[in-house]
Order: sequence, then C-alpha cells, then structure tokens
Amino acid sequence: MASPGKTAPPRNSEIAHRLLQAGRAALDFLVPPRCAACDEPVAVQGELCPGCFGRTSFISAPMCVRCGVPFAAADQGGSEGLCPGCRAHPPLFRQARAAVRYDDQGRRLILPLKHADRLDLAPILAPMLVRAGQEMLARADLLVPVPLHRRRLFHRKYNQAAVLAFAAGRIARRPVLPDALQRTRRTAPLDDKSPEERAREVAGSLRVRPNRAAAIAGRTVVLIDDVMTSGATANACAAALLAAGACAVDVLVAARVPDPRLR
Repeated sequence: MASPGKTAPPRNSEIAHRLLQAGRAALDFLVPPRCAACDEPVAVQGELCPGCFGRTSFISAPMCVRCGVPFAAADQGGSEGLCPGCRAHPPLFRQARAAVRYDDQGRRLILPLKHADRLDLAPILAPMLVRAGQEMLARADLLVPVPLHRRRLFHRKYNQAAVLAFAAGRIARRPVLPDALQRTRRTAPLDDKSPEERAREVAGSLRVRPNRAAAIAGRTVVLIDDVMTSGATANACAAALLAAGACAVDVLVAARVPDPRLR
C-alpha cells in the first residue's frame, strides 16, 4: 500500500494501456486515419466516415423469414413470410441472414476484401455480421466458412469467408472450423447463371473433410460467406454439413444480392 500522500505506482496493465494509447496516437500522427471505403479522414482508424456509413444499406425487416432476402413491402412474403424461391424450393439450411445489400456501397466494402487484399475491411464487416445474425450465433456451436477451391486459394492466398468467420467468431465468442468443408471440383463462374443453373453447377461439389466429420456431427453450424445471391452455394454446403451429421445449418453473410422479382 502506498504511504499517505504518495501516489501508488501504476500497475502493469495500466502501463500497457498507456503505451498502447501512445502507440496509437503516434500511428495516427504519422498515418492519419482514413475511411476504409472512400479514404476520407475519420476519427479512428478502421471505421467508415459518416457519409459511407449513411450510404450502407443494412438489411432489416421486412425480409424472407427463411433466406433473409429483403422485401420491398411486408406483404410480398404472404402469410408465410417466404420469398418465391423459398416457397418453390425450400432450402436445406434453416435460416439465412445478411448484414447489408450488395449494391454499389456494398460492393465497395466486399470487393476489395475479396480481390484486393484489403483484409482491414473484415473487422469493419464483422460487427455488422454479428448484429445481423445475433439470434443464430447465440445458438451456434461453431462457425464454418464457405471454402475456395485449392487453385483459387493458391492464387488469392486467403479465403475471404474464413477471414470474416474468424473476425465474427472473436466478437461472438464462437469457435471457427476453417477447413471443415472442401470443394471436390472447380466450378464455373456463377455470375451470369440463373438460380437453377447455379444449383446444378454446385451440386455435389462440396463435402466435409473426413477428419472433420466428428467435429460437425451433432453440432449447430453457422456457415459464413461474403456474398449470397441465389443461395445455391450455401445450400450445397448445408447439404454436405447435414450429411456429415450436423443437427442444423444456418447461413450468415456480409452482403445479399436482392431478388429482382421483389422490387
């Protein structure tokens, strides 16, 4: 105990905190904080400026209760709250949710992470994912990212879905199994394909690695990806996880492409 009239010396944790603050201040002085999307000045490194945040279209109700695709109006889901796709072909996953719409602003957040080594965007997107998937993350046993084919992974050097999964897992305090799923063949680009063509292209192209099957069996899994369009890839992943014994599969993505039928 310090003597009367004397100040107690700072503890190690306090010293570390002060050093961290000093280091951040020095870094901000040398490299002023910039918006991660548009490069405008911001108060804290790794955040969006007010303009970019305001332009970000966060997905909220009304939406399909199953796949999470946004509705233009609540009555588009009918009495069941389902989109046309889920009514015609119910997905194998239990529920899907997305943080933002994949519009012009959504692409500014997703594409640099996916193609330009902008891993600094993952800590920005992760809290958005966690907010969007709060309920499913609360009941999840583990997070599994959608895998890349080994050739694509070799050229890209990282799997953006795995980067997002680890960032979201740290916030939600859920374990991540990054190599649970494996692509058994390389699929053609899906960009210009119809939902039916997408489903046929990815069918049977994914499996649970044999040495990860025990970790999947009996678990509630949240599948993590960057973008969801028709849900074909998520459905193929869900099929593989359920075949390996998962008790349920939910899907959580950073961005969702709106269904043109629902405009």
